[in-house]
Amino acid sequence: MALHGKVCLVTGATRGIGRGIALQLGESGATVYITGRTLKASEGSKGSLEDTAKEIEDRGGKCIPVQCDHSDDHQVVQLFERIGREQNSRLDVLVNNAYTAVTAIFDSISDKASFWEQDPKIWDTVNHVGLRNHYLCSVYAARMMVPAKQGLIVNISSVGGLKYLFNVAYGIGKAAVDRMAADCAIELKKSNVAYVSLWPGAVKTELMVGFSEDREYIKGMLETAETVEFSGKCITALALDPNIMKKSGRILLTSELAEEYNIVDLDGTLPDSMRSLRTLLRFTGWRATADWCPRWLKLPYWTLTVFASKF
Repeated sequence: MALHGKVCLVTGATRGIGRGIALQLGESGATVYITGRTLKASEGSKGSLEDTAKEIEDRGGKCIPVQCDHSDDHQVVQLFERIGREQNSRLDVLVNNAYTAVTAIFDSISDKASFWEQDPKIWDTVNHVGLRNHYLCSVYAARMMVPAKQGLIVNISSVGGLKYLFNVAYGIGKAAVDRMAADCAIELKKSNVAYVSLWPGAVKTELMVGFSEDREYIKGMLETAETVEFSGKCITALALDPNIMKKSGRILLTSELAEEYNIVDLDGTLPDSMRSLRTLLRFTGWRATADWCPRWLKLPYWTLTVFASKF
């Protein structure tokens, strides 16, 4: 119960990575507020706040589910007012994970539509909650963390912030989420509040497993994918790191953090880094060759900078 006494907020925690993060933080002793649009499970639903809360409590943790539509600014403000009121203005960890565009993104992939062929509303579908809301939550979290001179904010992002992935709106949003962490960290540094962007690898979320049933390329990605709780293990380690400020403003990869903090996934394995040549070969279809490639053979970080260069 290493996080006993800590107060955490995980947005978008009814299922997927958000649920996994909340489970790990709760299991580690934190009081975890979770948000989502679905409070109670209904027939045909794939997850609810009450389901996640029960899982956390079954593991000995404390969870406070709050129904919140993160596209509604007023509900977001009420969420932080409630945390401040109930926890004496204390918030130790914010995980910005709420996202409403997974289905829309995979639909656009199936349609193979270019950005000018799509309804421009795809921008709001992808980035209203997945980007704007992250900023809004960061503002209200910082108002509690800065006076306390401590805290950690984590944006859940992806390699789509580096290179084209899925569609235009998705990449713009993820690049902006990464930039948000870097720039907010500059202004938060003097207050000892850390802000990072976390890149999980491929993750076996409920939606991804469902999409993989008739999409072979997704099925191949998931063969060595992370569980939904792997990111939670990494965030728990970050919350306990006394030198977390050295990482503030950076993009962090779950697999690299696992190596640093000696973390393994639920099945005892260590998922490959997305810098691993083995991973890159597997994603590009060279799966047989990838099996012969050692996991330690990785692209250096400077190559990622080259890939991202726009000059």
